Amino acid sequence: MTKQSKPDAEEELYAQAAGAIGVLCIAAGILAAIKDKLGLSWGGAVAVAVGALVALGYAAWWARTRIHAYLHRKRQPAAASRQEGPTGDVAAAQEDVQGPPVHAGLTTALSRAGAIGKDEVILDEDVTVEQLDVGTLYKFLLPPGRTSEDVGKQIGSIASMFGVTRLHLKLETSRKSERHVRLLVLKEPPFSRPFPAPTRQEIADFAGVPMGHDVTGKLVGVPTFDKASLLVGGMTQTGKTTLVNGIITCLLIAYGDFDLYLLDGKLCGLTEFQKVAVRYEASDDPAVLGSMLDELNARVDDRYTKMQEAKRNRQPAPVFKPVFFIIDEAADFYVDDGSKESQETVRHNEDKSRKLVSKSLESGISTIMMTQRPSNDAIPVKVRDQFLYRLCLYVAAKGTAKVALGDSYFETVAPIHPALLDPKIPGQAVLFAGGTSALIRGFWFADEFIWRTVDEAIAGREKALPESPLKKAIELMRGDGVDFMLTAELAPALDITETDPTEAGKQLKDLLGVTAGRTAKGRGYKLADLVAAATSVS
Repeated sequence: MTKQSKPDAEEELYAQAAGAIGVLCIAAGILAAIKDKLGLSWGGAVAVAVGALVALGYAAWWARTRIHAYLHRKRQPAAASRQEGPTGDVAAAQEDVQGPPVHAGLTTALSRAGAIGKDEVILDEDVTVEQLDVGTLYKFLLPPGRTSEDVGKQIGSIASMFGVTRLHLKLETSRKSERHVRLLVLKEPPFSRPFPAPTRQEIADFAGVPMGHDVTGKLVGVPTFDKASLLVGGMTQTGKTTLVNGIITCLLIAYGDFDLYLLDGKLCGLTEFQKVAVRYEASDDPAVLGSMLDELNARVDDRYTKMQEAKRNRQPAPVFKPVFFIIDEAADFYVDDGSKESQETVRHNEDKSRKLVSKSLESGISTIMMTQRPSNDAIPVKVRDQFLYRLCLYVAAKGTAKVALGDSYFETVAPIHPALLDPKIPGQAVLFAGGTSALIRGFWFADEFIWRTVDEAIAGREKALPESPLKKAIELMRGDGVDFMLTAELAPALDITETDPTEAGKQLKDLLGVTAGRTAKGRGYKLADLVAAATSVS
């Protein structure tokens, strides 16, 4: 718009002045007529004129509001049938505005929450609304310059615009572009109804290791445990052990052949998997953790030596059997009893744990730690900082959640506060993996399913064993239906003819590669020890 020239401005000023003089003359004439007609004074004439103008203004306002309300009621049904969104005022009605229709509900929610600007809109043509069994799924395109991260940062405020909690919303980004967003709004609190446990085939078909169901009932987990470890935190009686038992069951199906080390700090939380473990300890003694760390770190060193030799000799990198070290109630193993010896043991355990968790990943050894005390001093910082995957069940404080999920967790996109979880729903947790958060509920498998999975894993491993005296000894004990056999009975069964018990024991040890143990029955071999030795490789 160009500026007016000076002559034009002066001419307009003269016109406005003339108009004002004309209005004054007309007003004076009307007042004079009223005065003469009604025989009033000049003051009375002015009062009558002002009152008449006020009455006419009120009548005009009354008529306008009634007409506007009538037209609004006519438009409302069509708008309601076309658009869905949160309760409340719609965003920027398009009266007298030219352009494509706006999705009022989403525009209102996102603009008021601060995910988009006040002058930005979500176009109706860019929105798809799908009704699911669990809620409403919105698929929409953000305005240029906005990304799903803008939505994630304001996810709590957006939930309030829909009249629900943060846990009712599930945000997903699209592979198409950063502007494409999928937002699921649940119609009831998550996991109000339990989902059935997955079948063996569903677990096997999953692209990775499933850990639970998401809020829609879909399996969710991690793509692999290769070069990754998991830290699980949560208050007591929130379902940690059941959740991890489900994870171990899924590992047996997804990975098949691997070595399992179990340290059961709860003393009976992981007992169901004792038969399939290379080593199982039910103890809360820090010295036991130290012993297992020594054994595993020795395997790490041996594997790195083989990797170095392969590189030095220009050979393909060796492929190692996966190893999982699972610790229940891990915090108990980092607490000393006040004695100097105990303090020294705990200090060494911290260094050994850090070495295992950080260095072992390249050699295929993963660690899963669980603790019901995810506080700053529960698990040493130099240990817990090494975990790539984090899983947090219900905790009461934000500081506790940071210990389990990481100090910077609440600065990530669309974080979920574990304090919002319902502690009455066991196994409900926040899974933080690959930089994204997911609300899941761990699987609850029937005991029979777990037992069958363990037995199938053992049978599969034994079937794959090469012919050897060790395999023969295992088959012999299984055939007799015993879990323990004395050296004096096993030696002749393996064609050892030596009559001297001590010498026969030495020959049997050399033949099997396993040291005999002593029980109340005498010196001999446990079936579990033989199976562990047969199925374990470096």
